[in-house]
Amino acid sequence: MRKWLVLIGLFLGMCLAQAQTDSLRLGFTVRGKVLDGDTGKPMESVHVSIPGRTQATVTNADGVFVLKSEKEIREVVFSYLGYRTRRVSADGPLTVRMRRENLQLSEASIVTADPEVLVRMALDKVWDSYCTQPELLECFYRETLQKRNRYTYVAEAVARLYKSAYDGTVYRDAAALEKSRVLVSQRVSDTLSVKTQGGPNQAISHDILKNNDILFNKEDLPLYRYEMQLPAYINDRLQFVVKMTPAAVVDYALYNVQLYIDRENLTFTRIEASLDMSNQAKATRMLLVRKPLGLRFFPEEATIVLNYRQLEGGRCRLEYFRTTMRFACDWRKRLFKTRYTAVNELVITDVRPEATPISRADRFKLREFLPDKAPEFYDPDFWKDYNIIEPSESLEHAIGRLKRGK
Repeated sequence: MRKWLVLIGLFLGMCLAQAQTDSLRLGFTVRGKVLDGDTGKPMESVHVSIPGRTQATVTNADGVFVLKSEKEIREVVFSYLGYRTRRVSADGPLTVRMRRENLQLSEASIVTADPEVLVRMALDKVWDSYCTQPELLECFYRETLQKRNRYTYVAEAVARLYKSAYDGTVYRDAAALEKSRVLVSQRVSDTLSVKTQGGPNQAISHDILKNNDILFNKEDLPLYRYEMQLPAYINDRLQFVVKMTPAAVVDYALYNVQLYIDRENLTFTRIEASLDMSNQAKATRMLLVRKPLGLRFFPEEATIVLNYRQLEGGRCRLEYFRTTMRFACDWRKRLFKTRYTAVNELVITDVRPEATPISRADRFKLREFLPDKAPEFYDPDFWKDYNIIEPSESLEHAIGRLKRGK
């Protein structure tokens, strides 16, 4: 099983690496907010795209998005699990209300087949159903750390991501930074932080369908119990939903998994995997690379969410991933634990016309850390020419406080 590459360590200061030259100039922008049509609450992680083009982004925790393109934007498409896909005119700032999809199944849609067989059939189609040619993707990546409810670290990057064909290997895949920045709390009490190995390379190591060492290797598949759940809609397409839970005791932690499989072509549309925390010693071995002497580490949650988008011609591509880790730490002889939440997310924002491999010299190494490569926050217009995940109000507030050293 591949480990989650997370390092608990001490930040020693800001780095001064220089950002690379911008490669995109996007002159047209649409902004807006996405709300649940019934409750009026903001909707997070809604996929936002331009029909017929490659630019895309997702909404933040406040439901806010910004979408940019080099050409005029006439329409915008919004899609989310369990909701009707919406296509609206891009006239001024948008407020989009999304409605839940009414699930109506005909008798022909009811499936009673063995869910394990269904999963194995979908896995057999991965090599043919996902990108069979190399691609060079533009992506936005963000890492954040919260100490209790207060942000102590933010790092962001626009990166190039070279993805070879889905042939079961990842050694040809690579990422390279295009532009990046980092901000770390200067409080003495916030010296403990989290550094995640690989940065944007996580879209390589955590692509479960391609890197099947994480979950879908032949040795692990028999270790799970498979159950068919109620179906759901994603992008107006009916999905089989299969739940996988640990059914064996092994010397490493397994996962609790929810799989969404397209009913028509048996491709994976969404994967939600949560590391089994019933044995903390096993979970710690999966999560922790190293820590300062005397620090005790208590894992509480580690989840991966991946979305895959169906393209014209039936092919699929990784669209979005998010990892969340919640844990507690304390120093020996201290009375109370301190809880932390680390979130890493990446969205594919564009596809470059030529799939040029990334040179070895430009590659972001799997054992490198984004804070060691990125310069300090300094320019308010840093992301003006890129599609990004807009900061939430709480994150924008935290960035202001971190800049002032509070």
